[in-house]
Amino acid sequence: MLHHEDESSPESDSDFDASELTDKELQEAFSQGKLKPGLNVVLEGKKKPFNDASGLKQSLKDLKNELPWVERLDVTVDPVADTTGQNGQTDPNTSDINAEDDFQREMCFYRQAQAAVLYSLPRLRKLKVATKRPDDYFAEMAKTDQHMQKIRHKLQLKQASMEKSEKAKQLRALRKYGKKVQVEVLQKRQKEKSAMMTQIKKKKK
Repeated sequence: MLHHEDESSPESDSDFDASELTDKELQEAFSQGKLKPGLNVVLEGKKKPFNDASGLKQSLKDLKNELPWVERLDVTVDPVADTTGQNGQTDPNTSDINAEDDFQREMCFYRQAQAAVLYSLPRLRKLKVATKRPDDYFAEMAKTDQHMQKIRHKLQLKQASMEKSEKAKQLRALRKYGKKVQVEVLQKRQKEKSAMMTQIKKKKK
């Protein structure tokens, strides 16, 4: 947002916002000198990429820690050979892989991970680092017993509430059915009484 003060007007145009104006208002503002040409500059061409190799190497050197390999576990290997021949090649060279082919690209990742495992496992065993979980291994619970007791208590309350609601629903249904039966019984008695009175009147005649 750019502002321009009009010398012919004592008032300041500091609250002038060109983004909220229509085309007609913009034309009027330009004719009044509130807008100046050349405010918007169109950049032509793409910016050339800059490869600071020395700076990147220095950053890598700063980040690299002189720690034993067992503490870093970094592995740089080529993918294993594709013995299946599904990629049309049987050598580990990745230069012939078409990066636009999803299958070839994912298979390259898979074979590279496989090569890293084949390289790292013997080295870890040589350093006597366990790579498998013991049979009697028990993982530490992520939640404490107190927290699990609270969850169990909430679940029990929820279950009790659901059972209470279901019983109330059944009770309402029974009451509704009982009223219906009571009405039917009363109607039946009234009908029988009317029939009896009709029979009595006939006999009196």
